Amino acid sequence: MDIKFKSIEVFAGAGGLALGLEEAGFEHIGLVEFNKDAVSTLRYNRPNWNVIFEDIEEVSKRNLEKEFNIKKYELDLLSGGAPCQSFSYAGKKLGLEDVRGTMFYHYATFLKKLQPKMFLFENVKGLLSHDKGKTFETINNIFKEQGYITKYKVLNAFDYEVAQKRERLIIIGIRNDLNNKIFFEFPKPKEKKIVLRDILNNVPESECAKYSLEKKEVFSLVPPGGCWKDIEPTIAKKYMKTCWDMGGGRTGILRRLSLDEPCLTILTTPQMKQTDRCHPIEIRPFSIRESARIQSFPDEWEFMGSMGSKYKQIGNAVPCNLAKEIGKNIIIALKGEKNE
Repeated sequence: MDIKFKSIEVFAGAGGLALGLEEAGFEHIGLVEFNKDAVSTLRYNRPNWNVIFEDIEEVSKRNLEKEFNIKKYELDLLSGGAPCQSFSYAGKKLGLEDVRGTMFYHYATFLKKLQPKMFLFENVKGLLSHDKGKTFETINNIFKEQGYITKYKVLNAFDYEVAQKRERLIIIGIRNDLNNKIFFEFPKPKEKKIVLRDILNNVPESECAKYSLEKKEVFSLVPPGGCWKDIEPTIAKKYMKTCWDMGGGRTGILRRLSLDEPCLTILTTPQMKQTDRCHPIEIRPFSIRESARIQSFPDEWEFMGSMGSKYKQIGNAVPCNLAKEIGKNIIIALKGEKNE
């Protein structure tokens, strides 16, 4: 009989991470999320998941063993990613008290109270360099305070059968007492690489944002795989306005994707001037269902709320296939502990 590995997820969003972990073999005994539409999405797709629609600050104050019906030290995995850019260093101890009042504090409180065997913490790659590395140092110190050793790596979703270049910082923690029993390795990149041509077939009909007539006319001049650099400079300059004088390559502006490449990182709004991702064949942004495919959500995973809310939920998600590959390796590590 297969061992069921139990997990709790905080900051669950629309379920990309949770779904990938479920596909890897985890059984979620609780998910915490405060966005109304994301909660509706989770409950609609997985009525059996124990989705708690509440501010994590309030949940973290309670008796979590009673809340999730699990004893301290028994939980296999705590997963989720909290915003970490708002830390202050008033205390300068670089410990838990320094981050009180931040979202990360509540993640750390869950760790402290439940002491799961392992944790998965995901965030933006920029966290490594934020505030000259102090923010990341603080996070690692707090994980250490709670009794964990950590491994971290920046993974690109494109390496794990996701049609998108999307880098995420993944931190894995192993509880100190299990350090000699649990051996975790990050998943190796897969040889098979998925591009837009592979996923933009027979996509179900769905809502889709629109470009203005002016924007449509300019985009019609951009070849697939091109950007503002590929059109007449006077037209590009008129469209870009102040962006014309910015530094850097600015290749996200007037960017039209090609079928033979992965998408750039899917964002929360589909038609912002500096982060355009135009469809390779039609002059429009990607639709809801196309965006979901780019994030490797299955077609049957429905998103609730307004069109804008759906784009935001999809853009904020961890790609399911990336989450699944990480989850599979966490389970391999946990099985090693079970087999001792």
